[in-house]
Amino acid sequence: MAQNIHPTAYIAPDVSLPEDVMVGPFAVIESGVEMGRACQIGAHAVVQQYVKMGNGNILHPHAVLGGLPQDVSFKPETVSWLEIGDNNVFREGFTAHRASKENGETRIGSGCFFMNNSHVAHDCKIGNNTIFANNVAIGGHVEVGDRVFMGGSVVAHQFCRIGSYAIVQGTTGLNMDVIPFTLIGGRPARHYKLNTVGLRRAGITGDRYNVLSAAFRLLKNKQSLDSLEETEELKQLKAWLAVKSKRGVHGFVDISI
Repeated sequence: MAQNIHPTAYIAPDVSLPEDVMVGPFAVIESGVEMGRACQIGAHAVVQQYVKMGNGNILHPHAVLGGLPQDVSFKPETVSWLEIGDNNVFREGFTAHRASKENGETRIGSGCFFMNNSHVAHDCKIGNNTIFANNVAIGGHVEVGDRVFMGGSVVAHQFCRIGSYAIVQGTTGLNMDVIPFTLIGGRPARHYKLNTVGLRRAGITGDRYNVLSAAFRLLKNKQSLDSLEETEELKQLKAWLAVKSKRGVHGFVDISI
């Protein structure tokens, strides 16, 4: 049994925790959970059945991982998973649900930060180093790329894709896909410009940034990207665009990118 476990916590008998895991008062870790080293489970936090998580994850009080999908057709006896990488922070009231189909998985990458009362629904795929601000809620089967920032109270319809390095303004409602590397917001949601701050922080500057800027001018005008230099970012953009969208893609505002 792991050290630093509060006497009021409940740990299922079949769960083996590493020595350096910390479990706070009245926390619950259910049967079958797999947990890596140096995780911290706060007071009243719950890790439910069929959760696999890596090292260094922090659950603040009242966070709940692995809840049943909010899908009226889901059968509770279904074996499905919530799989989580390393070094994520889950703040108070965060919830993430396991997948809705037999042997399916909801996946959260590594290095993410989920603020108060944000939610990841069943069958979602979340990349690395992504941030959800307070009250962000995404529907089932949503895909969120790496280094995405979702502003406060953003909501996303099921099956939407939010491309890597995108930033979504607070209170935006998404019912279609968000192009990688962009800033999007408004009602209805539209792409405004490149995510300049996020790209600079990621080291995407100079010629690499200029190629992306040219690419989005071409996209706005519904023109081919084939004339541009094949940077890594452009390859990533082309690969994203090549995947058939289930929801369509949000358009652009009528201003220069």
